[in-house]
This record gives sequence, structure tokens and C-alpha cells, in this order.
Amino acid sequence: MFELFIFLLERVGLIIIVAYILMNIAHFKKVMSEREKVSSQIQLFIIFALFAVVSNFTGVEIRDNHIVSSQIFRTISSDAAIANTRVLTISVAGLVGGPAVGIGVGIVSGISRYLIGGVDAYTYVISSCLIGLVSGYFGYRALKNNQYPTIIQGIILGAMMELIQMICIISFASDIQHAKELVSFIILPMTLINSLGTAIFLSIILSTLQQEQHMRAVQTHDVLNLANQTLPYFRLGLNESSATQAAQIIKDLMKVSAVSITSKTDILAHVGAASDHHVPKKKIITELSKQVIKSGEIKEAHSKEEIGCTHPGCPLEGAIVIPLYVNDEVVGTLKLYFTDNKKLTYVERRLAEGLAAIFSSQIELGEIEMQTKLLKDAEIKSLQAQVNPHFFFNAMNTISALIRVDSEKARELLLNLSHFFRSNLQGARQKTITIDKEIQQVEAYLSLEQARFPNRFNIHFNVEPTCVDAQVPPFIIQILVENAIKHAFHNRKTGNIINVEVKRDLDEIVIAVSDNGNGIPVDKRDKIGLIEVDSTSGTGSALENLNKRLVGLYNMDARLQFVTGDNGTQFFAHIPYERKEDE
Repeated sequence: MFELFIFLLERVGLIIIVAYILMNIAHFKKVMSEREKVSSQIQLFIIFALFAVVSNFTGVEIRDNHIVSSQIFRTISSDAAIANTRVLTISVAGLVGGPAVGIGVGIVSGISRYLIGGVDAYTYVISSCLIGLVSGYFGYRALKNNQYPTIIQGIILGAMMELIQMICIISFASDIQHAKELVSFIILPMTLINSLGTAIFLSIILSTLQQEQHMRAVQTHDVLNLANQTLPYFRLGLNESSATQAAQIIKDLMKVSAVSITSKTDILAHVGAASDHHVPKKKIITELSKQVIKSGEIKEAHSKEEIGCTHPGCPLEGAIVIPLYVNDEVVGTLKLYFTDNKKLTYVERRLAEGLAAIFSSQIELGEIEMQTKLLKDAEIKSLQAQVNPHFFFNAMNTISALIRVDSEKARELLLNLSHFFRSNLQGARQKTITIDKEIQQVEAYLSLEQARFPNRFNIHFNVEPTCVDAQVPPFIIQILVENAIKHAFHNRKTGNIINVEVKRDLDEIVIAVSDNGNGIPVDKRDKIGLIEVDSTSGTGSALENLNKRLVGLYNMDARLQFVTGDNGTQFFAHIPYERKEDE
């Protein structure tokens, strides 16, 4: 019995060695990680069926409870039996692949065992199918939960499968007494071997997959770290400065010989080996990169000739070149170089593919942000340009009316107008100006209005000292004051008061312009600041434009608001407190 145990242990050792080799093959690991797929199950069936057939032909021949032969054989005598590791291979096939693989391998194993012959050979067809079915059931439960049986479960299930085999030998035997003697001779070594072999086989699978998961976790951490560090640079777009910073980070973290980033035509950055001739601002020199840009497909090179660098002393022997996309169009490449082509492995390729996808997304987001910013700036400047004529024509009419009556006053007003538009041109180049400058512009505007309508309006300013340097959009106060002058009082000649107040409220400043006019008509209140409002004394779009600027520069919290009634109207806005630092 001990001798039989040793012989079977040798067979199990062979299976374990093959299993270890398989689990270190990338394709087989992929099959094991996708074992629920039909294609993977077919491959698992083929592999374990071969295991089962080999197990039958490398068994130990037994006759009259004695070992006859432990050599490879094709047939045995009609009164002999075989002790082998067939049950082990069927059990593991079912536990790993589920019912379809377990039953399929059981059928193949049973038929091959039947063809070898021996006493009651048909019994092994029945037992093999039952073992495949039972192990497949437990494999299905594990597969359903996306798990593998544990090592302890493997020991128990391995023993259970061998017991099924022994029960079948006795149940379907033509000579029950002879069958009992055979079972008593082989049950202990075969049960121990099957339990041990199943546990070891599962432990190899589990440890390999756990190691793979650990490696993936480490790689994921590295990728996220790399993406996080390169994000600020790729978001700036593909240019020499951002590409150089990103390439240096990639090289340091990925431990490759060199990293290169290109546009569609030029080398933007090259960090590491061969930087003496792979120089930024030069045209792309490798044929490999040109092929990737043209085809949009990832390319690998495992020799200098495949890289296609024409420089005689180039040390680069391996490369992965990945296209970078923006809006489904190739805009450049990311290249990882190796001075030893043996370091270019499947892992590096997969990692590079993931990084290229992330980098492409970062570049695309950067392009979108840049376009959004340009569009917003253009919109704000367009809205500012709409305000300028609105004031300009009124000012020119006032000055032209005064030239003949009071030339000195006209000259003063012309200087004020010049000051206003000089500030206005500065405002067109800036999104914000200080409250102090805004008040100066309002005073220049008021000097013109007061000249047109002497003593008709009384303007009072109340600006907190802490707000003088605060940044606000140009024309915000001037538009509100102009709106009050034009619309608040109608034809009332006296007693018209406008108050301008600017105060600090925590991290905001509140700008309010109020009047003691007649209030906003009810039919216009829902439209003010939202759409253009019909007006007999202007374009009706000034408040709408102002509101758009406030929302565009800040957010909806800064939108223009008002309260109105028979005793007047107050317009106000809450703007984030920002102050230009001294240069």
C-alpha cells in the first residue's frame, strides 16, 4: 500500500509541475480569469481532458492486490485494475470550469479508461461522469460567486470524489468480493493522493491569481500616481514645455530607458537614453513613430532595425509607441524606449496602453477647458463692446451741444470722456477692475449727465474703505447708475436721488444702486436682467448684458437682483471679494 502511495505521488508530482508551468503562462492565466466565457471553457476542457488521458496511461497496474507494473501502457489484462490520478484531473476540471467542463472531461476520461480494458472497465465510465457532475456542481457554485474553492474545500471535495469512485467500483462490480478487496487495497493511498493533489492544484491556482491581483493593484496604484502627477502638464495641451515635464515624470516612475512624446510631425520631448540625437523641435526621425501616426495603432519594436532610427550610435533596442488621441484623431505619440529589448514585456505593453488612454483623455479635457475659457473671454469682451456705444453716443451729443454755449465746459467734458474711454480700453483687456477705478469712471459719466441735466440728480456714494481695492467687472456701477437716470424718474425734474453703496460682507462685497423713483412696471419685472426689454430711451439690453457678465465671470450666486416698489428700486449684486495683490 505504501509502495502504491509512492507511485501515485510521482504521478501527482508530474501533474503539479505541469499545472505550475501553465499558471505562469500569460494566456492560461487570462483563460482562468475569464473561465465563465465559452471560449475559455472549451480551452479548459481540452487541457484537462489531456491531463485525464495521460493520467490513465500512466497509472499503476494492479492484479490480485499486487502492483504488476508502473510503466506507461495502452492496455491491461482483463483481470487487472489501474490506480491512477484520473479522479484528481476530473475533480479539478469540474471545480475550476464548472459542470460543462467537469462532465466533458469525465466522459473523455471514462472512455479512454474503458479502452484500456481491465476488470469491469465500464464502471469507470459511470464513475467518471458522476465525479465530473458532482465536482462541476461545486465548481458552478464557486463560479457563480466569482470565486474558487478554498484549499480546505479542495481537500474535502477531493476525498469525496474518490469515495464516489470506490462506491461505483463496488456497486457495479461483477464480482463484489473481488471489488471489495481492490477497494480496501487502493482506497487509502488514492484518497490521500486525490485530496492532496486537489489541494495543491488549487493552491497553485489561487496563489498565482492572488499574486496577479496584487501586481494589478500595484500597477493600478502606479498608473493613478503617474496620471495624478502628469495631469497638470497634459491639461496644458501638447507643447514642448508640458511634454518635457510629463516625460520626465513617466521615465522616473516607470523605470524605462527613455520616454519621448511627439506631435504629429515633431519631437516635443525626449528624456533619457539617446537624447543626444532624439532632440525636441526636430522632425520625427523613427519610421516606427511615423507608422503609428499614420495607422493609429500601437506598435512594438524589439530591435534597432524595427525602431528605424538612422543614427549609427543609437542605444535603443526596444520600443512601444502608442498613439495619443483627441476627438478620435491622432495628435501625437507616447514612446517608451528600452536599451535592453528583453525588458519590453506584456506587462509594459498593457501598462502603456492604459497610460495612453488616460493621457489622451487629459489632453482632450485640456483642449475643452482652453476652448471654454477662450469662448467665455470672447463672450465677455463682446458684451463689454455692446455697452460702449450705449454711453458714447449720449456723451458725444452732450459735448456737441456745449461747444457753442460753454467751450471750456465742453473741453472739460471731453477730457472726462477721454479719461473714461482710456479706462474703458483697459477694461476691455481685463475682466475686472478695482472699485476705485470703477467709481472714477462713474464720476466721468456723471459729469456728462449733469451737464446735460443740471441739478436734476443728486448722487451719493458710500464706499467702505476695505472695498476700494476690490475687483469688480467694468461698468457694473456705471450701468446701474445710467439705468436709474434713464428709467427711474421718467419726466420728474427735481428730488431725484440715487445712492451708490459698496460694502464688505464676509468674503463678498455687495454693490447696491438704489433710487427714489417710480419703480419698475409690473409687466417688465420678470424680464429685467434676463432678456432684452423694450425701451424708448435705450437699447433695453444693458441690464441683460451686465447680468450675463456677472454669471459668466462668477456663477449664478452673483446674478443681478432687485427689489422695487412705488417708492423706488434697488439693484444689487453679491460678488466674491477679490483683491489684486501688489506686484
